Amino acid sequence: MFQTSRFRHLLRSLAFLGLVGGLLYTPSAHALPLTLERPSTVWGYTLAGPNTKHVTTTTSGVHLEKQSNFVVTYNNFPEWAKADVQAAIDIWSASFSSTVPITVDATWARSSSPGVLGSARPGNYFANFINSPDPILWYPSALANAISGTDLDKRNPEIIIQANSTANWDQRNDRKPTSSEYDLTSVFIHELGHGLGFLSTDTYDNFYKYGILEQPTPFDAFTQTPDGRRLSDLPSPSIDLGTALTNTLVWTGALGISANGGVKPKLYTPTRYESGSSVSHLDEATFSASGLDAVMTPNLDAGEVFQGPGPLAIAMLTDLRSKPPVGISNTIPQAPRNVAALVGDKSALVTFDLPANARTAQITAYSVTNTITGESFSALSSPISITGLQNGVAYSFGISAQNMLGASNSVLTNTITPQPSWKASPLDPSSDGLHLATTLFRGQPAIVYTDKTRGDLKVALWNGKAWRKLIVDGRGGTAGRTSHNLAGPVSLCVSGSGLKEILQIFYTDMVDKDLRHATYNNVKFNYEIVDGNGASILPYDAIERVKTAGDVSVSNACAVTAEGVQVFYRDESQGILLGAFRGATNKWIYEIVDGDTKNNDRTTGDVGTSLKAVSVGSKVSVLYDSILTINQQHASTSGEVRLATRIGGSTQWTYKTLDGPSGAIAVAGYGVSLNKSADGVIASWLTSSGVSSSTPTQIRWTNIDKSSLISTIATDGYGAPSSPLSVNAKTLAFGCQTRLCTSSLSGTTKPTLMLISNLRQVERSDSDWVTVNKVRYLATSLAGKLSLVKP
Repeated sequence: MFQTSRFRHLLRSLAFLGLVGGLLYTPSAHALPLTLERPSTVWGYTLAGPNTKHVTTTTSGVHLEKQSNFVVTYNNFPEWAKADVQAAIDIWSASFSSTVPITVDATWARSSSPGVLGSARPGNYFANFINSPDPILWYPSALANAISGTDLDKRNPEIIIQANSTANWDQRNDRKPTSSEYDLTSVFIHELGHGLGFLSTDTYDNFYKYGILEQPTPFDAFTQTPDGRRLSDLPSPSIDLGTALTNTLVWTGALGISANGGVKPKLYTPTRYESGSSVSHLDEATFSASGLDAVMTPNLDAGEVFQGPGPLAIAMLTDLRSKPPVGISNTIPQAPRNVAALVGDKSALVTFDLPANARTAQITAYSVTNTITGESFSALSSPISITGLQNGVAYSFGISAQNMLGASNSVLTNTITPQPSWKASPLDPSSDGLHLATTLFRGQPAIVYTDKTRGDLKVALWNGKAWRKLIVDGRGGTAGRTSHNLAGPVSLCVSGSGLKEILQIFYTDMVDKDLRHATYNNVKFNYEIVDGNGASILPYDAIERVKTAGDVSVSNACAVTAEGVQVFYRDESQGILLGAFRGATNKWIYEIVDGDTKNNDRTTGDVGTSLKAVSVGSKVSVLYDSILTINQQHASTSGEVRLATRIGGSTQWTYKTLDGPSGAIAVAGYGVSLNKSADGVIASWLTSSGVSSSTPTQIRWTNIDKSSLISTIATDGYGAPSSPLSVNAKTLAFGCQTRLCTSSLSGTTKPTLMLISNLRQVERSDSDWVTVNKVRYLATSLAGKLSLVKP
């Protein structure tokens, strides 16, 4: 649940509160995948240096293997400038390694300060994501994505850059500026470095001489005072930090030191603090004449040209991918907080939050002791996997934090009993199947699923004896197919009957952000674009709907009745829920379902991030989330789960709020699931309390055909619930602390929880139930493979 255009005014109104709250906030390392996100507010600048003699500096640099893809959105850029920017993009794509595309939002506009040639900042900062070298630090978007191997925020760019349109640029694209002109490519090489992580998040109060650093990054942790104190560990706000920001600071990353001839590189820290320049650059006096490494100094002189970031900058950015060196411990650690043990298969997963003084204690390790066997384990962060246990035997664990001065008191976890997980069989080992949907097609199960590596969409069809796998779309882009990445949300329905059944497959174009549609008659596929390729983005309150040019790639769900095929999907550009219907006329008719008004029981909430639909006879039910308020960190602070229904060819919807802010529940939503059974349509969703903020803490469910009674499932001992969420008859599968679990559904007795899989999921994924030869399986992604699991 994230920011959309209709909530930007709300974020502005919360900006001051967010700043004040930030001064009081102590980051904690929740167990994965509770990734923390904060907006980026500090910029790094390139300042205009003096006119010089015409100088061209050749910096061949040292490039990492070319694995990254930068995607730039240009705002108001002249054509000549785009060519210069692309040259800088090409250089960094060969110098920064990432399997996740790096989106850049670039704006050409007058600068409020004529001396600033360019400025840049990351899109957001993330902490405690999977594979994070140090979960207490805040990593910029592009770097966090590169380390985690997944896009942690698909809705916002990784880098924001502004170029001063009034500067005296060399507009000839020849990389030969005169002694009074500035080279735009060199500025973008510099600014992209800031966006990728060569940036401190410190600020300075010139009146009180206080330094402020409430969102320390790995760049801040690799930056130290001459006496060995890490910038990230100094009290904030404090005069001590302010003094450090205006005196000598050096880089302590091993690769950076090696690239600088064994000497700790000196950073730019003038005695008078310079916003946008201090700390976030190499020292001007030391490196301005160094040729290869001058690019990340604060100034670019007229006539000066750089062909690359230089080996020192690349080495320092590579340092950021490793755990920073430990600083000076000021005190013995306090005890870890919120310790818990979670059920595993012959194992346990031990989770905890960092001690309250983790930032100053410089913790070197955490010790976990098995209270039954007395065996101790050492780890660097939460969660900790404890293996070699016996299923059916009860265990608990003591956890303490250690540093160079000593150890904290040990804190005891709850008692858990390991149990066997389900049996898994790979269905398509070459595809991850992170997005999938299932149905019955001509009497046999069908699974549509994505392949993230190749960006293809596939279908697996059971013929009674074996699976037949076909490529639905992607790979080649011929005969109506696209060559774009299709590894996004999918939904699957069936129209017709008997041997005339047709698969209706809806899926997303992750490049153009369109909603695509394929039909399959058991012989061939046909393709079309349903929405997203319109002439313009329609206003969110436009009643008369046609195709939109908005982003419709976030979610989709389909339903089929005798009247025709219907598909529902979120318009990310406006935060509304749209629908398209095709009946006897064979033409798509577009509508807005919810999110535009409070009239007629509709909501002005931001709707449809999570979305499911089913049809029973002529009745269509659509279940979705609605974000009501968000905070400065883009997290939902109140939200509800809504149900929209209609019957037959009616254009009128009936709306109902199933669950929302009340009592102990602050947010309902996150993930939703909807499925029809012999007893009625079962709906389920995740909720959180005000204390847990944007972290789900329990699962709720109800039979929407039988009763208004809502049942609650607590997942104690198995971990915080998350997607994938998949309900079927009397069983519900859910993500449990990055693994998979299941719960029985019962309104009268305590539900029975079981572990499905010990294999940890690295990112959000789907699951769905499928019955093969009368055996029920859960189709899901396990260890990067589309798999079927059963008890």
